[in-house]
Formats: sequence, structure tokens, C-alpha cells
Amino acid sequence: MTASTLTTDVSTFIDGINTSYEQLHREFELQFWGTKMALSGPQYSTEELTRTKGEMEDFLADEDKLSKTRELLKAVPEDSVEAKTLKMLERTFGCYIMESEEAKTLRAEATKIEGGLEAARNTLTLGATIDGKFEEMSSVGLRNKVRVDPDEATRKACYEGLTKIGDFVTENGFVELVKVRNRMAKKLGFLDFYDYKVSNAEGFGKIALFEILDTLEAGTRPIMESARKQFAAEKGGESALSPWNQGFLMSGDIVRRMDPYFPFEKSVEQWGRSFAAMNISYKQATMDLDLLDRKGKYSNGFCHWPQPAWVKPGGTWQPSTTHFTSLADPSAIGSGYTGLTTLMHEAGHAAHFANIQMPSPLFAQERSPTSVAYAELQSMFLDSLVGDADWMAKYAISREGEAIPWDLVAEQIKATHPYKVFALRGMLAVPYFERALYEMPEEDVTAESIKALADKVEKDIQGGLSARPLLSVPHILSDEASCYYHGYVLAEMGVHQTREFFLNRDKYITDNPSVGPTLTEAYWKPGNSEPFLSLVENLTGAPLTGDAWVNELKQSVEDVLKEEKQSYDAKLAQCSSGTPDDTDVDLDMRIRIVDGDLVLADTDEDGGFLKTCTKFEQYVQTRFTKA
Repeated sequence: MTASTLTTDVSTFIDGINTSYEQLHREFELQFWGTKMALSGPQYSTEELTRTKGEMEDFLADEDKLSKTRELLKAVPEDSVEAKTLKMLERTFGCYIMESEEAKTLRAEATKIEGGLEAARNTLTLGATIDGKFEEMSSVGLRNKVRVDPDEATRKACYEGLTKIGDFVTENGFVELVKVRNRMAKKLGFLDFYDYKVSNAEGFGKIALFEILDTLEAGTRPIMESARKQFAAEKGGESALSPWNQGFLMSGDIVRRMDPYFPFEKSVEQWGRSFAAMNISYKQATMDLDLLDRKGKYSNGFCHWPQPAWVKPGGTWQPSTTHFTSLADPSAIGSGYTGLTTLMHEAGHAAHFANIQMPSPLFAQERSPTSVAYAELQSMFLDSLVGDADWMAKYAISREGEAIPWDLVAEQIKATHPYKVFALRGMLAVPYFERALYEMPEEDVTAESIKALADKVEKDIQGGLSARPLLSVPHILSDEASCYYHGYVLAEMGVHQTREFFLNRDKYITDNPSVGPTLTEAYWKPGNSEPFLSLVENLTGAPLTGDAWVNELKQSVEDVLKEEKQSYDAKLAQCSSGTPDDTDVDLDMRIRIVDGDLVLADTDEDGGFLKTCTKFEQYVQTRFTKA
């Protein structure tokens, strides 16, 4: 084969893969959005979702494509752009190809069971009986009341409402789904389904993963045990540790008092201003935001991309199209804070995937071999800003234009810092539960055994039953998100290490104009071409560890208050001395704010970002004004 013939052959092959995958990916993602958002169009159905997912995965599971990829890899220079793309294709095809016909059949069966379970879950009526009357609420609404409602009986009723999710899913297909997933994974030579998922996503197996997690678990267990004793002593005894009491007694009253400084209708504007100040650009992307909770809508925030960003042949830039959702109820106490945090999180995902600049859309898709931890690090780093005192000094502003007072920030720190370990242990509980779930002998997997296991893991890892029951965590149901939660733990380790890097280098993160360019170059541009652990080490100069996270947990309240007071005062002084910024926010992106089928605002039609924000703000105020 001549050099010119080889070049043509390689280009033709890669171009064909890119074009075909892009179309299949788009068709699946449009179905994913339509079904998860409960859109009314007749084109959306669980059957079409299953079909388009199957077609996309069949394309990626074609053994002839893998053989051709390996053949071409032998012929191209190892350091060429073509070689980098072919290596990524080899890894991607390897994640989907199943040499066992029986495994393929089991995969299809699992997809069918999952579709049925998801359809049933979408029709589940959740709520709580309060004062003798059943009040319908989503899982998000129930969790919010558990966290902030001052009445213990109401909090307990809402917690019990959350436990009904476990009863429902174990009676509607989850038991069989676990069995079929495990059979499939074992047919492919993996220890179990968890080992299969983590090996494909992270490039290392379940055993290596839990060597990392076990170190964090062992290192924080004494901190957790001490914190629980302190909490019970401070809050009135063991009853304070009940799952419907712990969150409220820790910060429920403070959440209520902070609520006026986080008006949900301003969240889109505050996100945009914050990201723009950090020089974060979305590179001509288009984004649909579905932010409000409603019946039938998928009960977890997410961000997906029907159009991945990539560099086409000849250098033409293909911007991303993003769909992301949260579940805000602006009339609920605390919804502004949680809604804004979710917005910062999912917008962080969107910024990451909008800036992947590689020669194939397969570098910029969120499934295997894209590392879960890599994807979550970006979003969790950016949503962490909402808890920083200097960020709140500028962006936690009441409807009357007043900045959140330092005394309230200080009270939040005093109330929550000694107990931050509870959140860490809550994150750890999910992967430990799923590991144990998929290690159960098949004959032992029943509805009752799964529920008993969930309770056992909560008590072992968290010290007691959790305010968010493990079986109410939506990730465990869907193929994309199951055996995924370890990614949040690894990502949080990376968040603290990355924050430490910026604070050491620049002394601050909020409104730091070097944050966007640094993240773009170090984390975002490469997409899934580089391993997660290498990316963190390359930026921070050290291998990933939990040291920065654990060190923060060990920091005294007094030291935290001193540091945060300095940053709060400096930012407040800066804001007070400047003139109001009325210039429009430029994120280099078209934004449409939607509510299911209804388009609420559109930057292209409204004349700019801030005008779209005003339109959304007016809609929320009109719809959710309390009598």
C-alpha cells in the first residue's frame, strides 16, 4: 500500500466512523431527552429509546470495525493524529464488543427490562401523608422537606415517602435486572457487572478501584464516628441521628435563613456572570435548560449532548448541543441554593464537553471509555464555588439587592464544617452498596435481600440509616449511571486537589480569569484521549490522593472561619467599590430555557443573555408568587 493510498484509506475509515456515529448518537440522545423530560411528541417512546440505543451500541460493537482499526494502527506513525484517533476508536469498540453471543442476548434483555422499569418509575406517584392528608411530591420535593421542614412528623413522613421508591423498584424489575446484568458481565470474563462497568469507564478494575476507596473509607471512619458522637451530644441525643432529623438539625434553620439570598429566579444570571468572570467559553454551543420540577420528569439532574463538539476534517469546528436539566421548585425553602448548585454543576459538564477539541465526536461522548471521574471532576469543581464565602459575597444577593451577611455565612460554617464527613460517607455508601449487590450469589438476589443490604450498607458506611435511602438513588437503575457513583468520590478527591492547586498558584478561585483557560487546556481539550489520573497529576503536579479532602475535614472551625472571613471581606469590598456591571454576559452560546415542550426564553430571540435571564425571572415570579 502506497503512502497516499494509506492516507486515503485511513481518512475514509475515520470519516465514515465519525459521520455514522454522530447520526446514531444524535438519534439516541433526542429519544433520551424526549422520554426523560416526558415530552408530548409522538416520536418519543421507550420503544424508540431502546431501538436507537441498540442501533448505536450495535454500531460500536462491530468486530469488523475493530479489526480494521487495528490493521490501520499498525500502518500509521505512532505519534500521528490519526494514531491518536485510531487508539481511541480501539478502546471504544473494545468497550462494546461482546464476543459471546449469549452476552449479547443478555445485554438486549437487560435493556428491555430497564426500559420497562424506567417507564413504570415515571408513573410512580410519590408523596407523604401530612396531617392525615396525602400530599403528592417528587423525590426531590420529599428530600427537600426532609432537609428543611421544621416539623419532625412532616420530615419523618417525607423520609418514609422516599423509602417507597425501594419497595417499588424491587417489585418492578430491578431484581431481575441485577441478575441479567451480572450474567452478561460474567459471560464476558469479568468478575461481575461492577467490574465490567468500572473496567470500561476507568481503565482499571473493581479491585483496584476499591483499593483507592478503602483507603479513604478507613481514613475517614474515625472522623465519622467522632462526628456522630459530637452531633448527638450537641443536638439532644441519639434521636438527632435519625435520617429525618440529621440534615435539618445540622443546617435546616440556617438553610431557611439563607434562602432569601438565593432567589431561584436569579440563578441563571448568577451562573452566567460567575462563569464569564472566570473566562469560561462554550465555543458557539447551543444549550437547552429544563430547570423546573414537574410530574413525569426524570428525578435527577443530568447533562447530555445530542451533538458532541469536535474538529472536522479540514479544521472546521462543530460546536456542541447540550441538553441539561434540574428539578427546582422555586416555592420550596432551600430550592434556590440547591437549584443554583445543580445549575453550576450541570453547566460545568456542559462547559467541559463544549471545549473538547479533538478530531472525532467519539472523544466527546460521555459513555465508556470516558472516565466517570474525569467528567464529574469538572462539574463538581465548579459547583463547589457556591459554598465559598467570597463567591457568596458577590453572588448570594437577595431580591432587594443585599449581599448575604457574614454572620450568616459564619453560622453555616459553624453548623456544617464539623460534619462535612457525613457527605463524604454518603457518597461512599453508593459504590459500596452496588459492589455488594453485584457480588451477591444470584439465588440470594430478592427484593427483600436487596432492601436489607441497602440498610446494612447505610448503617455500616454512614453509621445509621441515610436521609437519602440508597434505593432512591436514581443512578442504580439506568445502564449509563449504574456502578457510576464511585466517579463522584474520585472526582471529589480531584476537586479538592485542583482547588488546592489554584489557591496555591493564584490565591483565589472566584472570578479568577485564569480558571477557564487553565481548565480548558489541562482538562477539557483532550476529551477521553488521556486517562483521568494522568490529567489530574499533569495539572496539579501530584498523583491523585484524598489528602487535600481529608485535610479539609480535619481543619478546625476557627481556622476555616478566619480564612473565609478574609476572602469574604476582600470580595465584598471589591464589589462595593466598583460600579454595577450592566454589560451583557457573553458565554459564546445560544441558550434556550424550556419547561418540557414550552420554550420560556431564547437568547437568539430575546436579544442577549441578560434579557433572557430577565424573561425567565419574570416567568418564575409570575408562576410561583406566593399568595
